[in-house]
Formats: sequence, structure tokens, C-alpha cells
Amino acid sequence: MIRKKLPVMVFAVIYATGLFAQSLPVGSLLLEDYFRRSQLTSGLDSTISFTIRPLNTLGNLSFNQITYPDSLNRQPNFLKVPALSDLDKGEGIFQLLPAGMRMRINTHHPYGWNDGAMIPAKGLQTMFSAGVYAKYGHLSIQLKPEVVLASNDVFEGFPEDHYEVIWARYYDFNNYTDLPERFGTEPYSRAFWGQSSVRLNFDPVSVGLSSENLWWGPGKRNSLLMSNNAPGFNHFTLNTSRPVNTPAGSFEGQLVAGRLEGSGFTPLTPDREYFGSPLLLAKPNDWRYLSGLALTWQPKWVPGLFLGLTRSFQVYNSDRGKGIGSYLPLFSVTEKVESDQSFATRDEYSSLFMRWVWFEEQAEIYFEYGRNNHNRTLRNTVLEPENSRAYLCGLSKLFPLSEPARQSIELNVEVTQLQQTSVQTVLNAGSWYLNKNIRHGYTNRGETLGAGIGPGSNLQSVSLSWLNGLNKFGFMAERLVHNNDFYYYAYVDSQDWRRHWVDFSLSGNAAWSYKNFLFQARATAIQSLNYQWYLLQDPGEPYFVNGRDRFNLSIETGFTYRF
Repeated sequence: MIRKKLPVMVFAVIYATGLFAQSLPVGSLLLEDYFRRSQLTSGLDSTISFTIRPLNTLGNLSFNQITYPDSLNRQPNFLKVPALSDLDKGEGIFQLLPAGMRMRINTHHPYGWNDGAMIPAKGLQTMFSAGVYAKYGHLSIQLKPEVVLASNDVFEGFPEDHYEVIWARYYDFNNYTDLPERFGTEPYSRAFWGQSSVRLNFDPVSVGLSSENLWWGPGKRNSLLMSNNAPGFNHFTLNTSRPVNTPAGSFEGQLVAGRLEGSGFTPLTPDREYFGSPLLLAKPNDWRYLSGLALTWQPKWVPGLFLGLTRSFQVYNSDRGKGIGSYLPLFSVTEKVESDQSFATRDEYSSLFMRWVWFEEQAEIYFEYGRNNHNRTLRNTVLEPENSRAYLCGLSKLFPLSEPARQSIELNVEVTQLQQTSVQTVLNAGSWYLNKNIRHGYTNRGETLGAGIGPGSNLQSVSLSWLNGLNKFGFMAERLVHNNDFYYYAYVDSQDWRRHWVDFSLSGNAAWSYKNFLFQARATAIQSLNYQWYLLQDPGEPYFVNGRDRFNLSIETGFTYRF
């Protein structure tokens, strides 16, 4: 009897360790937030940083425990097949990944970010995703493609009745990034590899090819270098699959090398001229090579504290050069050398971050500070730390309503600041995600890789939610200042402070679990003041005149079906 049960017992032990568990994709409906909150209540491994994602492990949690933390709700799936199957007498596994759909509709103009393959668009937009995971020995294959369909309706864009000089400066700014106002003039449909990967796994290290979205840093609403705002890009990855314990604490890390693509879309008025000269500068027809690194350290002397850094370099493929240094510029010197011409063709970003979990208080604070194209010397950095910088900071706090703490109130506050402090920095195209040498900017397929609010923007966010397991109901208020760097560049002569484009939004959101389903819904009312920085004052009007204000309603719904 013992011999007959032994293979089953061995398989169960391997399964329980999570050594072959598929990754939990960035943006997984409800689950990512649920497990991050669980860490605050000491219900999850305290060495997991949640600052390098996707997560490849969650301590000793199995696939069932990760997918069904609310296991009592689970029902037989409609396919009547097991979600997890044993292959070749325990040598491998095959499992069905959760399938899902996400929908959004904007009534006036594009709004929303951190949505992966979805695009900024007005009207109805839908994304579908489903997949499978298989592992045999050290090899694992995850196939989870994504399909996006968007009506891509016409909307009120940059006003035609802006002054010609403002149009010229608008093109000046957008010639150094690839952020199309509208993704063409037709309905949009595209399929992506999505959250797919092929890996070789040697605990605690994994190496392979992936198209998954990445998230680096502690932020919840934004991240400076890597987020799921843009579609995932094809990349090689070498990463830890779990925290690696050492005498100094635990470490997590990821090294990537990948290919960034352009959107393929030009401004809707590409032939516009100013004093007889074309305003649009055509971007190179070339893909970009990106290499990036993220490291996190959890010092064993301070439980709950995570310290980390990120770096990224991008260069057009034709400018990459030869030799190992051209593939791994991350390990180059941190100070610019005047005679090194390779710096003139690169776009560089770096950040330092901190996440500190206070388990007794069921709270966390976090901070990230980044630099865009670092200073030539450390002395310059010390003298002008505000030059070409960006930062975000936030806190989350749980207020238990019951014992054990299943029901609670969650407060989250986060501030993101991308606006530059010097007009001269903006005039030199030093705004975050813009670059004179890499004129696609820090983007992939027309969207920023980092903070979804975009270049020169600032965001203040406050949310309050009632929680009960996976179920969540709450409200969020935000103030979004759109691209203040462009504002100061375009209106450098007048400094008309009345023109700032500011969105005030209030949203109600709900997320809940029902049997095999996870549901999410959000309705956001947005009041845009001075939409597209428009303020035109007629003679005789009072000084404090309203600009072109617009109201937008953004509604999102989505569900995930767990097999």
C-alpha cells in the first residue's frame, strides 16, 4: 500500500512547493492585490517583495491555492475536464489557465492605463485571453495569447483652433516619442502573444523567452520603468523564481533583453507646416533593443523592508554596435564619458526604490525615485538631484473589522510626479519618456513602458475600500495633471497658469468572487478642465475665464473563469 501511494505522495510534495507553478500575470484580476494584502496580515511569505513581477512563486502555495484562495466556491468546470493533469507518471503536468475578458467604454475621449494590450481609445474596447501551461522536467511552456478589438471612435483631439505656434511646439514635443493621439482612423483589431513564455527552470533560477508584461517597483497605480501599460514585448529573461536566501537576507532579480516596436501610426495631420517647413519628423524605420535589470534585497535584520534598483537601456538596432558590451550596457560605468559616442545613441533610465511592510500595523509604505539619462558625474547628481528626476510614493493601511481579519477597510494613497522642475530640461527634450536620439521615446507599440499617465504628468490618488476575502467594494478619487512639461514648453512665453489640463475623477469599483468566476466593474466620472490645454479668451471677457472643459464617463467590466 505504501509503495502504491509513494508516487502520488512525491507528486503532491512537488506540487505543494510550487516548483512548476505558472506565473501569475501582471494585472491578474483580483489575485495580485489579494496576495499583496495577505502579506500585510502575515498570511504570506514575508520575503516576497512584490516589486519584480510577474510572480513565479508565492511561497509554498500550490496552483489551486493561488487560483482559488476562496476554495469553498470552486465548482466543476463547464468543460468537465480536470484543470490540472499529470503527464507521464508524474514527470510533467498540463493545466488550463484562467480565461478572461475585459471591456471598457469611454464616452468622450481616451482614458485609462495599466491595461496591457488595450489601446487609448474612445468607444467600446474588448480584450480576450485564455491559455494553457505545460511542464516536463525542467522545461515549461505557457501559452496565453491576447486579442484586442476596439471601435476606435473619432474624438475631439488637439484643437484645430490652437495658435499655429502652439501646433509647432506640439509637434516638437511629439517628434521625440511614439504616443499617437489616435491609433489610426479605422476600428482596431490585433492579436498578441500576451502572457506567454518558454522557460528552463533550475530552482531558484529560470531562463527563457517571454512576451509577458513586466512590473518593476513598489507602485500600485504607476511604475517608473516597467508596468503593464503597454503590450508586453518579446524578450529574453534570466530571473529568480523565488527569493534566494543568503546570510545577508533574501534577494530577487531579473535581467531582460528584448525588442521594442513602434506603433506604426503617425499624427492625423502629418502634412502640417509652420512657416513653410513640415512639422513632422519621420521616425526611423527600425526596432529598438532594450536591456533591463531589476534587483531587490530584503535585509534579514529588518523584516518587511525591501530595497531595490532598476536600470534600462534602449538603442536602435542599427546603432547597437558589436560585442558583449552592446548587449549588456547595463554593466557599463554610471558616469558619462565625453569621448564615448555610444551614449549619444542610447536612452537610459534608472531608479531606486523601497517598500516597507509593517506587519503589526497591517500597513506598508513605498517610494521610488528615478533618473532619466543620468548626469555625467556623481557630483552633478548630488548638486541637482531634481534634474531629470521622477518619483512616486504611497502607503496602504488595513483596518480590520473582524477576527480573524477577513473583513477590513483598506486605505491607499499614492502620488506620482513626472513633471520636470526646470524649463531648460524640457526644452532639451529631457522630459520622462522622451529622447532626441531615440525618437520613439520609452514606448512599445505606441504606449509608455513605465507610468501610464505619460510624459510630464502628475497624479494624486486616494482610494478607500471594504474588503472581504476576494470581494472588494470602494471608491477612488484622483487628480491627474496632463503633461505639464508640454504646457511649460508650449507656453514658455506667456506662462499662462490658467491653461493646465487637469482631470478630476471619482470612481466606484467592485470586485467579487462567485463560484469559478472572478468579476470586476468600475465606473469613473472624469471632469477635464482646459481639455487639451485649450483656453481662448475673447476681448472684453474677465480674466478668470473657463477653458474648454469636457466630461467623460469611463466604464470597465471584466471577468476571469478559473477551470
